[in-house]
Amino acid sequence: MTSKNMSLNNKPFLLKPIGKDYLWGGRRLNDDFSKDIPMQQLAETWECSTHHDGTSMVASGEFKGLSLAEVLRRNPGLLGKHYADLGELPILIKLIDAKKDLSVQVHPDDEYAFYHENGQRGKTEMWYVLDASHNAQLVYGFSHDIEKDVLAKSLQDGTVEKYLQKIPVHRDDVFFIEPGTVHAIGAGALIAEIQESSNLTYRLFDYNRVDKNGRKRELHIEKALAVVDNHGSVQPKQPMRVLKYRRGFASEMLCRCKYYQVERVLVNTERCREMAKLTSNGDSFQVLLCTNGCGIMTFGEGEVLNIFKGDCIFLPANSIEVKLHGELQLLLVRG
Repeated sequence: MTSKNMSLNNKPFLLKPIGKDYLWGGRRLNDDFSKDIPMQQLAETWECSTHHDGTSMVASGEFKGLSLAEVLRRNPGLLGKHYADLGELPILIKLIDAKKDLSVQVHPDDEYAFYHENGQRGKTEMWYVLDASHNAQLVYGFSHDIEKDVLAKSLQDGTVEKYLQKIPVHRDDVFFIEPGTVHAIGAGALIAEIQESSNLTYRLFDYNRVDKNGRKRELHIEKALAVVDNHGSVQPKQPMRVLKYRRGFASEMLCRCKYYQVERVLVNTERCREMAKLTSNGDSFQVLLCTNGCGIMTFGEGEVLNIFKGDCIFLPANSIEVKLHGELQLLLVRG
């Protein structure tokens, strides 16, 4: 038992997300991922989060019905020795459905956020493209260097788009967005996002749109100009990815930075007649997000979790061995 009267459980558990109905959202998270969240414009689901703007709930196991924030606060050992002192997740995992263009925005780094946003974290994020329409694009930095006074004027007169670098988006693409990089997800993209546990976004430009109450959304020009990298950005290249094969599954590294590591895992146990095995060590928790397919996870004394497209599973540090069976595509995130 922990000092706060919850048992330290090293078994995996399913998470239930919270939804966000931003004006640019669509219906794909409900239609394609069966989220069953009663929002007409379901823009984001926060799949694994302890952030105060939206925390995931535990949907299976000993902690079912509790918020993930409460579980980890009472059981910090589930996070692993690298994060136990935090008592909360250092990351946030989302699904994003961009039916319309997102605002042009930028995020601060940890230092700026700490000093100017009451000790909050900055925001470093990674996007994995689950699907994209044939003409989908995203904004990634500027096409060339731009002086900040010129940028400020272009924001004022609505001409900033001519300076933005726009990149075609395809299914299975990976993009790493560092703090200071101006960016925006374009209409038609379906994205899995892994980021620092932060909700700090500085909007530079929002196409003069209004929300459901007829109001323009707030812009944050002064702060954005303070943190923006106004140099021209190199067009991002897709990272070299090498599949490593094991019995029943293959994996490839998508992204590794000081905040998280993300792999894509392809499980197919149809012909090997043996389940794929997975554990976590004592250093860090792991999170599994199913992006396609379905299957089962077994562990302990015959316990079973059914896994469907869109499901998110928290695997505590020092977990018991779990076995996966079926045909699944997963993102595996380590802190």
